Amino acid sequence: MSLFWIVISQLAAVETMSTSKKVITREEWEKKLNDVKIRKEDMNRLVMNFLVTEGYVEAAEKFRMESGTEPDIDLATITDRMAVKKAVQCGNVEDAIEKVNDLNPEILDTNPQLFFHLQQQRLIELIRNGKVEEALEFAQEELAPRGEENQSFLEELERTIALLAFEDVTNCPVGELLDISQRLKTASEVNAAILTSQSHEKDPKLPSLLKLLIWAQNQLDEKAAYPRINDLSTAVLEDPAI
Repeated sequence: MSLFWIVISQLAAVETMSTSKKVITREEWEKKLNDVKIRKEDMNRLVMNFLVTEGYVEAAEKFRMESGTEPDIDLATITDRMAVKKAVQCGNVEDAIEKVNDLNPEILDTNPQLFFHLQQQRLIELIRNGKVEEALEFAQEELAPRGEENQSFLEELERTIALLAFEDVTNCPVGELLDISQRLKTASEVNAAILTSQSHEKDPKLPSLLKLLIWAQNQLDEKAAYPRINDLSTAVLEDPAI
């Protein structure tokens, strides 16, 4: 991320200048970019980190063969992790729990919050499918005891049970629990837990670096006019309006 460090260095350089904005020409900016050397191996590792963390197993395998960059985990485990994630996203929570335990039983044994959220998602799916009696029985037997031990769990359980009080969930203040976004949230939590159990970062590095770049550009905007990237998908430098 040579551009990020250039933005940071320029930001530091203009801090001591007057309040008027410094103008940096495209020629000057591109020269600074060319002066920064980044090893191809580091860039390849950044790409591999993204592919592995996000679960693109076929792309990771192809990139490994083409670049010679070895992943830091067994690529076969990605397929298993994605199967768990897909199961949650499809509402098959019981299947997801079984798959997690097949991968590593300690994941749920040592993470009561994750296990509660998976059980909560099971309850949500029962309510979604109109299985009211089964939902109430499941809540009483599986979730209520955990709520007695943890106040935050109890509050989440009460919010979920509130879904049963509304025939039309569009009028329910907690209707978002039935949104697909809730499944995605739970699936993301499971995915992160599996990655952590494999001693791998739960979030890819690339998005974080891009966020830092955006932050750095915003800071420098107050001090200087320079060619900046407005569209991260193309990374094209655009001349400032002077």
